[in-house]
Amino acid sequence: MAGKSQVERRTGLLNGVAAYGMWGLVPLFWPLLKPAGAVEILAHRMAWSLVLVAVALLVVRRWAWAGELIRQPRRLALVAVAASVITVNWGLYIWSVNSGHVLEASLGYFINPLVTIAMGVLLLKERLRPVQWAAVGVGFAAVVVLTVGYGRPPWISLVLAFSFATYGLVKKKVNLGGVESLAAETAIQFLPAVGYLLWLSAQGKSTFTTQGPGHVALLAATGVVTALPLVCFGAAAIRVPLSTLGLLQYLAPVFQFLLGVLYFREAMPAERWAGFALVWLALTLLTADAWRSARRSRLVRYGTARVEKPTSAVVDA
Repeated sequence: MAGKSQVERRTGLLNGVAAYGMWGLVPLFWPLLKPAGAVEILAHRMAWSLVLVAVALLVVRRWAWAGELIRQPRRLALVAVAASVITVNWGLYIWSVNSGHVLEASLGYFINPLVTIAMGVLLLKERLRPVQWAAVGVGFAAVVVLTVGYGRPPWISLVLAFSFATYGLVKKKVNLGGVESLAAETAIQFLPAVGYLLWLSAQGKSTFTTQGPGHVALLAATGVVTALPLVCFGAAAIRVPLSTLGLLQYLAPVFQFLLGVLYFREAMPAERWAGFALVWLALTLLTADAWRSARRSRLVRYGTARVEKPTSAVVDA
């Protein structure tokens, strides 16, 4: 049993690395879809993602959740909100990568945990530990430094961070599995996406049928690029501790940052290095605090189990 548990954890870890690795390397994919614009790419992503997850659900015959969701208007409304927010996130991310803002996009996912904490305080009235307050403060200082460096607020980073944090908050309330959630969201996105693609074709501005079969295949592959990391993430989430997933989540923005600096050769003057360094300091504080809190909780559980064990032995006797 212990060997099986170890294999499960290793499988989960590999799936987690695969999921966040794919999310981190996706900036290499979006430029391949040019000359398609960001909105056309987004529309294809929404349409093909639904096709892919619908086929997957047909294969595994997992449709009971759909009927339950339709009979619950409040949950359905939350799915619509999630679909709207992730549409903004996807569209802006594609545009930022194809417009030479990979570093600013990576910053958005670096500061996302800080934004999530801030939203928890403001919207859910959560109480923060002192180290978490310090991390949020350092993160705010980083935004100020980057605003000076860019000559404007890093709006791409902020919109990506706030939209994804909002998406996570709404998904938590909806409480659907990864594939089911993607199916529901893309079902809402599908008609507007297809409508836009038909309008684009009628205007003679669609690239779908004018750039050859390779371009068609790449646009269709947007569904795979969307769904495959999500499947790997789902496999990881049920096999590894939440603390491990919390550490793995930084793989994606790290890869994006490295691509921005080393592959896309985006400028990184001193003030931007300073801003990113402050963000990384905030994340280090946050991660260390989360790790310490998780360790303390494990010790408390272990101590409780040891205290209760003799009692249960007496009862069994």
